[in-house]
Amino acid sequence: MFEAVGGDVLTVPEEGSAVLRAGGEWRPSGTPGFWVKPLVEDAEAGVRTWLMKSDPGASSTLHAHDEIEQIYVLEGSFSDAEASYGPGDFVIRAPGAPHLTACEHGSLSLVMYNSDARSRAA
Repeated sequence: MFEAVGGDVLTVPEEGSAVLRAGGEWRPSGTPGFWVKPLVEDAEAGVRTWLMKSDPGASSTLHAHDEIEQIYVLEGSFSDAEASYGPGDFVIRAPGAPHLTACEHGSLSLVMYNSDARSRAA
């Protein structure tokens, strides 16, 4: 098993398992008020998994991702143009789906991005 210390970022292992131990600093996401802890980033495998934290009052402009986006809300809440989401809610978005995010009170979520295998097969 490959073991990394907090702050490192994993890739998908060729075989067996990999573990990322606790630690590491929150990093700016590129959008003010949103912070990430990358857990896995592997462009070749088409996988990104992050913890994402938002400050109270943080919001993003309308945007889209090339990948499938999956969000599991751990703490707090956020909303988009469709609904509000809280702890235990799970959201999945199609590649290219436009959305925005607003976090009145802040939130913590597990966010996963995956390449769409259907588009890679075409």
